[in-house]
Amino acid sequence: MKKALYICMFLVVGVVSSQTEPSKDLKVGLVLSGGGAKGLAHIGALKVIEEAGVRIDYIGGTSMGAIVGALYASGYSVKQLDSIFSNVNYSTIIQDEIPRNAKTFYEKLESERYALTLPFDNFEVRFPSGLSKGQNLYNLMSKLTAHVNDIDDFSKLPIPFFCMATNVETGKMVVLDKGYLPSAVKASGALPSIFSPVIIDDMLLVDGGVLNNYPIDEVRAKGMDVIIGIDVQDGLQDRSKLNSIFEILVQINTFRTANEMEAKRSKTDIYIQPEIEDFTFVSYDEGRKIIETGVSEASKFKEDLQTLSAQQKQHPTKKIEFLERSSFHISDIAVQGNEKYTKAYVLGKLKLKVPGEITYDAFSEGVNNLSATGSFQDIDYRIVPERNGKFKVLFTLRENKSTTFLRLGAHYDQLYRSAALINITKKRFLTNNDIVSLDIALGDNLRYNFNYYIDRGFHWNIGFNSSLDVFDKDVGIGFATPDLSEELNTSVNKINLEYMDLTNQVYFETLYKRIFLLGGGLEQKWIKYLSETIGIDENDNPRTVFENSNYFNVFTYVKLDTYDNSFFPKSGLYFTGDFHLYALASGMNKDFKSFSIAKAKFGYARSLSENISAVITAEGGFKIGNDETHSFDFLLGGYGFKDLNNLVPLYGYEALSLRGNSYIKTNLTFDYEFIKKNHLNLSINIAKVGDDLLVAGNWTNSIEYIGYAAGYGLETLFGPIEVKYSYSPERAAVGWHVKAGYRF
Repeated sequence: MKKALYICMFLVVGVVSSQTEPSKDLKVGLVLSGGGAKGLAHIGALKVIEEAGVRIDYIGGTSMGAIVGALYASGYSVKQLDSIFSNVNYSTIIQDEIPRNAKTFYEKLESERYALTLPFDNFEVRFPSGLSKGQNLYNLMSKLTAHVNDIDDFSKLPIPFFCMATNVETGKMVVLDKGYLPSAVKASGALPSIFSPVIIDDMLLVDGGVLNNYPIDEVRAKGMDVIIGIDVQDGLQDRSKLNSIFEILVQINTFRTANEMEAKRSKTDIYIQPEIEDFTFVSYDEGRKIIETGVSEASKFKEDLQTLSAQQKQHPTKKIEFLERSSFHISDIAVQGNEKYTKAYVLGKLKLKVPGEITYDAFSEGVNNLSATGSFQDIDYRIVPERNGKFKVLFTLRENKSTTFLRLGAHYDQLYRSAALINITKKRFLTNNDIVSLDIALGDNLRYNFNYYIDRGFHWNIGFNSSLDVFDKDVGIGFATPDLSEELNTSVNKINLEYMDLTNQVYFETLYKRIFLLGGGLEQKWIKYLSETIGIDENDNPRTVFENSNYFNVFTYVKLDTYDNSFFPKSGLYFTGDFHLYALASGMNKDFKSFSIAKAKFGYARSLSENISAVITAEGGFKIGNDETHSFDFLLGGYGFKDLNNLVPLYGYEALSLRGNSYIKTNLTFDYEFIKKNHLNLSINIAKVGDDLLVAGNWTNSIEYIGYAAGYGLETLFGPIEVKYSYSPERAAVGWHVKAGYRF
């Protein structure tokens, strides 16, 4: 009845005063419900409302409605909103996916080894409070609302605004109308089980839709005469549409709001309910269609909206000064909430040195890297303008209470074969900035990797690493030729090689120019490899031990890695170079003479089109001095295994097929991502390997080894799965290279 009365009033008064300034200025409130991806329909409906000339005087929103409402309230037009949401990578926002090039080298290695990480404090497995911390949503909102970041009272925004949240501890709804806008929006959209709760004013908050997904009473209480509501909520679904745990959780969350909506609908003067039944809570890839449903439904109320507009006085529009600059000068960074981690640690992970000019992309990259450490549950910040045109950044951190983690992984390749990985990681073990980690690989070959690392930010970081790698492999007799004694006669073509490497390192490293990792240290290696196929040892056992010695060396290295994806890169540069000086030895190598090994690899990845990319690499290595020690020769062949000593992959050849104390190799790969995370690729690699190539001046001689490969790759939760069909013209042979899971 009330709705009909308003509409009649609009029509009558509209006819009388359509050509004159209205005597009464109606205040219009806008209610935007939550609904996940379905909330994109708000943009379409707002387009029609804006075209009708309706002036919005207050906005109340929940969850996705809070996100759209906050941006509209801060001054963005519908056209700008359409552009913003059309270019957002929603999977990145929802999953808190951190761009790879934003991570430090340590975090890159950590994220590309384990498939699952769970809190493990007091040796009890727990599950995190959410799949995502909402950091990427916070970063996006901070950037988009930078022009109003000095406003603490949301009623002073270009359009007054509030959003709804739910206090988990008290079970009461909370109206967020003051504070920092990105934090409020993040709390309003913190859907339980998907996003972690947000702390504001010592309240533990989650999605406002739990208790109030359509805050009409709160908007009306702001003195609004007319309410326009855009409702994109789900009604209760039947069993045919409840096919996943997520759909069931959404259904449970809908119980309360669905029962309340009948009364709230009757209180709404212009009720717009887009037809979004064909879409789900996460149908972000159908965003354009969802926006059009909002346009279609709101257009049915076009006359009502135009009549309403005629009852409003036209207020002068204030020009919004958006901060469109790509960089800003930071005069100082203040950090609070860091009890265990030092400010130097925080700044080191942010990769920011102040005072100085910082691009916004570099700043966001630093925040992402700080988030990638897992050391902080919340990373809130405000970029505050100062009078001199410079900015001060205020960070408020909430440290992650979990310091112990259980990590799991699995892998298969044709050298190490199958293995399950169990890892225990402990942060703040001896100092506030250290990490201790132990990998145990169980499978065809028992292996371990122990690492202790003290992260001192911009200063030199210190680490200790101990690892054991074991494998056995059938190899050609040519592999053992450099190690065979002259008196041993054999007519076999292949032998079974058992290989073991035990390495202990103490190392130091630091970041240079934000992108280069420089380091060095001391290393001890115990290398032992033998075969039970040939020979008889001193105990009359059927075996020949080719090597059983300890080596001591000094090493240095430099790394650069800006690949956007370690396994299927589309952009970025890669460089790694290291130098080892082997000074001492003990064991079988009694006539040891010192020698050095130097090697380097360069890679460049570039997108050729939206789905096609190319990667070219060039690498090489050589030995200086001591021709008698062959334990560190370069061994070429195979694909998919972890880096160890001087093992080098080469398509067309089995692992450990080619051997020499120097080599050069180049590789070109074309990759076609025909479906998201599904890859088809073609590769060619060319290599030359032998003894003393540099000394003999044979680097540019005729090419000796060529391999071709065609393959399929799939990116999965457990790491990439790759199958490659290879061909070698020199061998006139074909073969397969198979790997699955992250390398370890």
